[in-house]
Amino acid sequence: MAEAAPLPSYAAIVVAAGKGQRAGQPIPKQFVLWRGKPVVRHSVEAFLANGAVPVIVVIPPDCEALAEDALRGLDGYRLVPGGATRQESVAAGLQALKPDNPERVLIHDAARPDLQRPVIEWLLQEITDHPGAIPVLPVVDSLVIDEGRTMAGTADRDVLRRVQTPQAFRYLDILDAHASWQKEPTAGDDAQVLRASGGVVRLVKGDERLAKLTFAEDFLSAPPPVRTGTGFDVHRLVGGEDLWLCGIQIPHSRGLSGHSDADVALHAVVDALLGAVGAGDIGSHFPPSDPQWQGAPSFRFVEHAVEQVAAAGYRIGNIDLTLICEEPKIGPHRLAMRDKLAEIAGVEASLISVKATTTERLGFAGRSEGIAAQAVATVLAF
Repeated sequence: MAEAAPLPSYAAIVVAAGKGQRAGQPIPKQFVLWRGKPVVRHSVEAFLANGAVPVIVVIPPDCEALAEDALRGLDGYRLVPGGATRQESVAAGLQALKPDNPERVLIHDAARPDLQRPVIEWLLQEITDHPGAIPVLPVVDSLVIDEGRTMAGTADRDVLRRVQTPQAFRYLDILDAHASWQKEPTAGDDAQVLRASGGVVRLVKGDERLAKLTFAEDFLSAPPPVRTGTGFDVHRLVGGEDLWLCGIQIPHSRGLSGHSDADVALHAVVDALLGAVGAGDIGSHFPPSDPQWQGAPSFRFVEHAVEQVAAAGYRIGNIDLTLICEEPKIGPHRLAMRDKLAEIAGVEASLISVKATTTERLGFAGRSEGIAAQAVATVLAF
């Protein structure tokens, strides 16, 4: 797939200084494992992967060892002790950024770990012309006013929005806004602080995946640690076509006819990866009826499938691919095909298996009319 355009320069503050008592965990929830790694690590990794420099992680003063263990192996972040309230913790993070003096800063709650690049892009774009921007979602349920467990009135959900983080600001504007804010009442979020100082806060589209981890059951809703998908594809051998298998052109008198470059091996792999995360099949993502995919290299489809796996919170555990054909002979090309598939999928070659079999000259494959491929993919939660 096409490489994403670079983002404007920005810094990030990940607020991870709370106690998270409602989550019912033995340690503060930001350090509890979720989808295979500590909650706080998800957000820090997302910012580092999307160009934030630096990433300030605000933590409880007595949790430095927990934080260092949760973020072990990462570079580009700094730990800062937080305060008694979220507002004080954010102010500490903003002060820690003074030597860097960034033009833009995103402030994010660690308890919202599933942060995707599009939200970051939308926020940074919006603060090009405004001092602040926040992601929001519509309210879909009816709302009532509760007075002593009695319905006392209703609220207009059409003008209400659910607020998420990260929230984006021009650094000097939010720094000044925090400096001028009176300690009482406590601000619910940083957008309120900016608005109180006269700053305009724009609204951008939020993301349901940014749901906040609050209660014990939220940690039970994570997807299973291991998932498996299968893929199967068939293409006809015809004259006048190049033969592509696993992203490698194989010398042969005939090639495969079909969708894109008709690489039957990669097509089976795509369906296995998409199936493992419940993301449909190759045809739903790259319809054969769409002329832009005519003759397209199938490695692009695999790269897209790998992105879908990552977006679902998984990484590739292994891929097992079997080619079913009488010709060409796969053995001489098997290791090169394995290495190429590993390169395309972005994994070690040891996680890829490529093998071949025949049908003892039975059926279409046995008559050398075409090639079939079967793939199994296992994915592991981050």
